[in-house]
Amino acid sequence: MVNIILSSFAVIFLAEMGDKTQLMTMSFSAKYGISTTLKAIFIAILINSFIAVAVASFIFSMFHGNIIQVISCIVFIGFGVWNLINQKDKDEKKKEEKVILNPLVTIAAFFIISEAGDKTQIATMLLSIQTNTAVPVFIGASAGLFAANIIGALVGGYLGKKMPEKMIKIVSAIVFILIGIAGLIKIYIA
Repeated sequence: MVNIILSSFAVIFLAEMGDKTQLMTMSFSAKYGISTTLKAIFIAILINSFIAVAVASFIFSMFHGNIIQVISCIVFIGFGVWNLINQKDKDEKKKEEKVILNPLVTIAAFFIISEAGDKTQIATMLLSIQTNTAVPVFIGASAGLFAANIIGALVGGYLGKKMPEKMIKIVSAIVFILIGIAGLIKIYIA
């Protein structure tokens, strides 16, 4: 059981390094802070890993993996465009964020959507199938995904203190749009 946890941790940690969700974590951490981002990511990872080990095989039998990936790419592009358009001052933004969604919900929801059909979710599902165990894979995969995103949150938090807020917003919007476009190109080239 310990070997399954450790191997799941290693596989998922390495797969997540430099992944779009790690970059997303950096962006959210720069905008909302490390603590809020890590809380949201932790919740999202638990949900995402549960889905991967419990129902991912059913989801992928019902919907072609590319459909889920296309939706994820469109969400990335939409989020980037929304960030570019939504250039309000701090007071307006604080009022609007309180009314619309709190950052914890926003980050968690976006993380769950962007991880749907991602290589780490698929890898978690495959590890669960290969080992014929759910709990050790769930523990190892969740820990590996969280560890990789802690790195992203720390880098994003550091950049958030060093860069002006408007610059962070523009750069993160461009990163989201590029990730979405690259994902769509990858889907249609493959």
